[in-house]
Amino acid sequence: MSVRIDITGLRPERVAVVPSPLGELCMALHALSEPGHHPGLQGWATGVTARLDSHLADRMCEADFLWRTTFSDLFMPFAGMPGRCTLPGATLADDLDLLDKLSDEQFVDAALEFTCALPYSTGGATALDDPGARRRALDLAAARGPRQLRFSERLLSDPPRIRAWLRQFLRDCDEAFFADAWSRLRHQLAADARHKTELLRHRGLAGALAAVSPAVALDEAAGVITIDKLGDGRTATGDGGLLLLPTSFGWPHLSVLHRYGWQPVLHYPVGAAEPASPPSVEQLTKRMTALSHPVRMRICRFLARSAYTTGELAQVHGMTAPEISRHLAVLKQAGLITTRRRGRYVLHQLDVTVVARLGSDFLEGILR
Repeated sequence: MSVRIDITGLRPERVAVVPSPLGELCMALHALSEPGHHPGLQGWATGVTARLDSHLADRMCEADFLWRTTFSDLFMPFAGMPGRCTLPGATLADDLDLLDKLSDEQFVDAALEFTCALPYSTGGATALDDPGARRRALDLAAARGPRQLRFSERLLSDPPRIRAWLRQFLRDCDEAFFADAWSRLRHQLAADARHKTELLRHRGLAGALAAVSPAVALDEAAGVITIDKLGDGRTATGDGGLLLLPTSFGWPHLSVLHRYGWQPVLHYPVGAAEPASPPSVEQLTKRMTALSHPVRMRICRFLARSAYTTGELAQVHGMTAPEISRHLAVLKQAGLITTRRRGRYVLHQLDVTVVARLGSDFLEGILR
């Protein structure tokens, strides 16, 4: 599973690395709503929540599905501008001005987000002008709860009112907590953007993407960027550009905007420690599948304590050597055991470091 960006014909000057104040505000709101995703930010989130005005806190709950479960494309309005090569604003006010420039159809579709707006990666009728798409969107919103249904109903009946509500809400968040955070973070994000821009200049797109995340791969011959995600999606730069947006609040989320007709955006985390080569979703699946078999679980119990030969494991478990070898092959293919030769014997042992990391790797994989 992955998100693929077709970059056929993409000109080097159309690739930009730029921080976005509005994009970072989205991640800050997410960190406040889901502090469990961001253990390093729990102190900050607790402090902000304790100081938050009760009225603003209530409004924050009113539409938190825009940043809690997924990240609404409303926070990247620059990607929806005609020509698909507009850069983020230098200030939050600049980004909000771009938000005002989205058409009502764009605004409504982005506000309905993945779960209620159909389609996402392909063109089609919008919920604002097609009765069938409208009914479908409201049915999906109802399944997600009364708050999302009420918001969607107001959105579809009066988009300008929701536009005004959202703009004022974001300005109030800026005044309450984000302006202070942005004043601290923007220098770090700008420095990372300069570094990636230098990599683009000297090592090309492949070098810059390699520094963004090990989960991002470029096939230059095919003209495709592949982002390892627990989901599928496709988009293309076409005659537009490609944006790389650094985020400090966003770790471990590696987000990809791949909305049909919008400029592709890769929103990547900076400044957080992560394994040099985190396992792919496919590798995580192999590891969990390998451990799900009861015989392999018993084998792992022995291999966690000491190294054993195939013959020793066969004797202990009352199985034949070929049967044990098949189980060991599955564990080895999943990267869970190591082998070493001692004379004419081959010893197998559980890689406890890899197994100990499975929980955090799994969490990062599904949140990526």
